[in-house]
Amino acid sequence: FSEEIVPVTVKTKKGETVVDKDEHIRPDTTLEILNKLTARFEKNGTVTPGNASGINDGAAAVVVAAADAAKKAGLKPIARLVSGGVCGVDPDIMGIGPAPSSRQALERAGLKVQDMDLVEINEAFATQYLAVEKDLGLDREKTNVNGGAIALGHPLGASGARLALTLAYELRKREKRYGLASLCIGGGQGIAAILERAS
Repeated sequence: FSEEIVPVTVKTKKGETVVDKDEHIRPDTTLEILNKLTARFEKNGTVTPGNASGINDGAAAVVVAAADAAKKAGLKPIARLVSGGVCGVDPDIMGIGPAPSSRQALERAGLKVQDMDLVEINEAFATQYLAVEKDLGLDREKTNVNGGAIALGHPLGASGARLALTLAYELRKREKRYGLASLCIGGGQGIAAILERAS
């Protein structure tokens, strides 16, 4: 992710620290450690700290501009926004929001999920992602290819831009054409975008 990250110097009580990687990554995680974690929301529940995204610090920025404005400013786009979708769902099933918003974005683009070369779905919880995967029929070989929010963290307010940026860079790196980015928002919303790699 080094291409996507701008190092930031942070002042702490212990001095200055350079932040140049995601803080949530846990390289020492093992299946044994994950197996010992207890459920957090219900006594016999399935959500544990190991299959839920961490809430971590982060920031992201993207420049969205018309093609002629980008050219005039001397900017070289890495992707084109093809379409978008937004939805609201029953708050009791709030994590499913990426499914209907993705279908809306795909329909507006005249594309199908099978046309997507790469997919980035923000995974607040593993169970939430699995519901979206099943609903949309996602291919795991194309989805969250470098890890999702469970592995990388979920910086509130920055996750949408982070997903779009990661998707745009990965489309360019793999020389693929179309990508879908989607996430759930708050208490029952979903948002999605279809990107096309700039030629």
